[in-house]
Amino acid sequence: MNITNYAEERLSSDGQESTESLPSEASNPDWIVMDGQEVRLQDILNDYRDIRQQYAMLNKRAEKALRGYRQAQELRPYQAELIKMQDYLIENQRRMIIIFEGRDAAGKGGTIRRVTRYMNERHYRVVALGKPTAEQETQWYYQKYAQQFPRGGEIVLFDRSWYTRVLVERVFNWCTEKEYKDFMRGVGGFEKDLIRQGTILIKLYFSVTQEEQARRFKRRQSDPLRQWKLSKVDLQAQDRWNDFTEVKYDMLQRTNTAVAPWLIIRSDDKHKARLNTIKVILNSVPYERLDQSLDFVPDPHVVLSGALELEYMEAERLRHSQFLHQPLV
Repeated sequence: MNITNYAEERLSSDGQESTESLPSEASNPDWIVMDGQEVRLQDILNDYRDIRQQYAMLNKRAEKALRGYRQAQELRPYQAELIKMQDYLIENQRRMIIIFEGRDAAGKGGTIRRVTRYMNERHYRVVALGKPTAEQETQWYYQKYAQQFPRGGEIVLFDRSWYTRVLVERVFNWCTEKEYKDFMRGVGGFEKDLIRQGTILIKLYFSVTQEEQARRFKRRQSDPLRQWKLSKVDLQAQDRWNDFTEVKYDMLQRTNTAVAPWLIIRSDDKHKARLNTIKVILNSVPYERLDQSLDFVPDPHVVLSGALELEYMEAERLRHSQFLHQPLV
């Protein structure tokens, strides 16, 4: 009997030994002869099982690599459009600010990398400000952000922005009640002035489900290449999920204006979030399209208006018999 066929019969498709039609112990030899040498049958079966498992792992990696390649190819024509858009901004000396907000592990950083991958690096900057210094704490709140604002022909992408005050700082009580109220009263006018003076302002909030956030945190904990992404704040994000939901609701209710609206990016599917974010950015500028055949319409299941998100959040509260939270005056 061919030993490969015999091993295949002994193992089921999932790598487990088959329990059907097994030879009796008396008829199943412990040793067999292969190439003139005695070999333990169990050793051969173990080797075959290892090979099957290694093949399954390699096949999974190959599928992941192929999926990543296809997704990268889908993004490429839109990334080429971003270069064309950037040329328009440079030629017309227009300024652009893109705000990336959202919960931890919502996919902001990965999206920023895809947006900027092929851009002219002399005409864009990614700004991710850390904890304010002692000097910055004595300054006008917006000053550290204003110092990073773009010059003519430049794009600045804020990986978290001045909205840190009403999101992270609000949840962890890192700002006073007065500072919070002052921000809510003033941010609308601040953004209106930016836009009135010619800045293109795009406000994006990346929305991830609690289950997907937990999965991403778990991966960060187990992957040494991603552990640096896991901060002390991240570790509390799941426990304080409802608190972050409350501040998100308040923020949208008070700062989603006709002049500077929020756009919500559903980001459980990272690739769809990245592709549709690029479409949103391209649609904000009246540049001449490089490829008119491309579909520039964002997926309505991925990109939602701030007003629609508020409606969904209010409906969810009613389903759970919660009183609608009253905004701070």
